[in-house]
Amino acid sequence: MNYQPETGADLARHANTELGARIEDAPIVAGVRLNADLLRHFYARHGFAPVWTTRPAAAASLVEAVLHAGDQGLEPELFHADLLRQRAALSPLDRDLVLSDAFLSYADALARGAVPVERRSDDEVLQPEPIDIAASLDAAMDRPDPGAAINALAPQTPTYLALLKALRKYRSAAASGHKAVPDRLRTIEVGLERQRWLPRALPAERAWVNVADQRLVLYRADRPVFSTRVVVGEDVRGNQTPEFRAMIDASFFDPPWVIPKDIVTAEILPKIDRDADYLAKNHMILLDSGEAEQLPGPEAGLGLVMFDMPNRFDVYLHDTPDREIFRRDNRRISHGCIRVQNPRDFAALLLRQPISRINQWIGIGSTTRQDLPMKVPVFVVYETAFLDSAGTLQLRPDFYQRDAEIWRGLERGDGAEG
Repeated sequence: MNYQPETGADLARHANTELGARIEDAPIVAGVRLNADLLRHFYARHGFAPVWTTRPAAAASLVEAVLHAGDQGLEPELFHADLLRQRAALSPLDRDLVLSDAFLSYADALARGAVPVERRSDDEVLQPEPIDIAASLDAAMDRPDPGAAINALAPQTPTYLALLKALRKYRSAAASGHKAVPDRLRTIEVGLERQRWLPRALPAERAWVNVADQRLVLYRADRPVFSTRVVVGEDVRGNQTPEFRAMIDASFFDPPWVIPKDIVTAEILPKIDRDADYLAKNHMILLDSGEAEQLPGPEAGLGLVMFDMPNRFDVYLHDTPDREIFRRDNRRISHGCIRVQNPRDFAALLLRQPISRINQWIGIGSTTRQDLPMKVPVFVVYETAFLDSAGTLQLRPDFYQRDAEIWRGLERGDGAEG
């Protein structure tokens, strides 16, 4: 939850307070389980004493913000909206706990997503900078407008703001009876959630691969300077391209292709069984590790250029000898890696060299590594709602069915464990 846990001494010091004891007992109010970790961290800053009885104006401002969470594409029921409306009927201690839990959970959802990284699948690991949610709430409650201060934890990027505008537009259309609108609303609300998974300040120079759009864009000074088609992973779960952040630190020219063991087992070995000369024909050798290596050359699987971007998924940007695939609308045909249509132009921009120099490093008969003058962050995202280079909102199909999974997380109500 992006905080330092309290020590045993800290907890023992406050164990004699009624509120502290309630938190340690995993608090449940009106059948709703509260988030003990967030509450413990918050109330430790206040001596495990009630907070909101002496701050009615701040509480009212924050309640108003939570009840309007829908303006951010979030269901207010995620943050105990029903209990907040009926809070006068709660005991003073229960009321304080519910208010704190609602405010903390809402702030946490805005700051890092209502479906944070620990609740996502293993191939969705993008996340913003760490933030101390309890400290943020403390700072907000002392502001003239605490609700506005909490809402400011949401992204302020052009894409997020454009999606908020689209959200208002489509909700208005839905109220007028358009049938086609609910699906678009869902895509936009999921798009807002995906924006909350990103750093609040994106690097001014970055490579941006939107798997859903099957396109790579290079930004300099926050402006797009290069765009090209890409091939991405198949729709099959095990071959889908993951979502992550890495650093491109070098370009390899005439790279060999080390073929993973699972691909060797599933695809290469059956071909060898059918054709004893398969390895020789394709300039491959089997390795003791169970992997295979395809030697460098114009027909090698990685093509003539590969971009080194170490990451836990072993997913890379690279060239391909098969140029025809970029003519396809459906370019989801890889095992997860990303094939780039114009890799020489991309390499020239990354290395800050003319194309003629790039061409000199290609086809010399051996692999050459050229370090970038400055590492460039690359974001591999899956955005079915995004702004194109002209600033126009675009929607794409959810071919990996990931939006559907996120939507289920966004629909969680008060009965869910925080």
